[in-house]
Amino acid sequence: MTKAYDIIVIGAALNGLAAALALGGRQVKRPLEIALVDARDPRAFASNAFDGRASAITAAARRMFGALGVWDKVAHEAQPMTDIIVTDSAIPGGARPVLLQFGADDMKGGPSAHMIENRFLYAAMLEEAEAAPHISFVVGDPVEGYSFGPGLAAVRLAGGTVLRAPLIVAADGRNSPAREAAGIKLIGWPYDQMGLVATVEHELPHNGRAEEHFTPSGPFAILPLPGNRSSLVWSERTEAAQRMLALPLPDFEEELKLRFGSHLGEVKLISGRHGYPLAMYLAESFSAPRLALVGDAAHVLHPLAGLGFNLGLRDVAALADCIHDASGLGLDIGSEAVLDRYTQWRRFDTVATGAAMDGMNRLFANTNPVLTLLRRAGLLVVNRMGGMKSMFVSEAAGISGNLPKLLRGEKV
Repeated sequence: MTKAYDIIVIGAALNGLAAALALGGRQVKRPLEIALVDARDPRAFASNAFDGRASAITAAARRMFGALGVWDKVAHEAQPMTDIIVTDSAIPGGARPVLLQFGADDMKGGPSAHMIENRFLYAAMLEEAEAAPHISFVVGDPVEGYSFGPGLAAVRLAGGTVLRAPLIVAADGRNSPAREAAGIKLIGWPYDQMGLVATVEHELPHNGRAEEHFTPSGPFAILPLPGNRSSLVWSERTEAAQRMLALPLPDFEEELKLRFGSHLGEVKLISGRHGYPLAMYLAESFSAPRLALVGDAAHVLHPLAGLGFNLGLRDVAALADCIHDASGLGLDIGSEAVLDRYTQWRRFDTVATGAAMDGMNRLFANTNPVLTLLRRAGLLVVNRMGGMKSMFVSEAAGISGNLPKLLRGEKV
């Protein structure tokens, strides 16, 4: 059996759902026919179960979710970041003087980001996608093969069904089979670090403050959630991280408290522990004939600024502009010209962001006393310069540069 669509989106996780909504959702002016493909049924793995994973949603991403009809469903579950501090500590649990701070006066346009648990965001996106008449879920049947012909691309499912469309959008993660099938190589390297993710409850209110503590083993971020709760994104050397993940819960909590500090009173782990290897990888190209990459399929960066998911949303928003512009003119939406425009739009931003994250990680992990002195002096200088702080806030909020329509809060 063969089925035809305008676009086939591979992967029904957060980036895949965002792509489906941006291309064929109910808020789109001229929705395209979308097949959303995943080996698992997202209705089955979407759950209200609390697992401790959360995302920082920048101001630009918040606008995008508003334009896609999602933000109103989750706004009551989101915690605005009203204050951000950066410290540099020579040892875990050591003295942590604040070197850089962004407060309400620096965020003239409102909070630069909101924290929200992934379970709420995913459920809202899934609800909106299920209600969209132009989005078809093709799930529970693994992809067995791809072909990228001159006129149409095709996806062959294990059950025998063949899906055809002018374009495939790969949102199938860092080990993307679609990217590999198209022969797109990766450039990059692994870090000798793992990211540990968990959620804690604390005695005192955080008042919307986000904290980034740089240590020689990697950044330790405390990100505010609604109530007296915070999400932790904790980078550690691989060997130490594996040891900590294997610790009994009380021992792990002691290690956590050492790094967390006592400024928010008593701290208690209230979620499971998740660990994943950290790396920097960029696809050599964000597109190939009849294929566009978004999210982790295109780039994997260090999480120290919490930009991973937001970069994927930038991909989706730029791709949506390119595709809807072409579709509105009656052009081939999977043509080389359309995909070249997308690649050029996203390539520079992603490379620049990746280089910045890699450089910051290496700079703050360096224990050379001269470099330590210089970086601390640099942060203190930035902290005293209002114009430079405003620039950093704009970058963190994702509202600078050539923004696609969705990131400006406009419908496509």
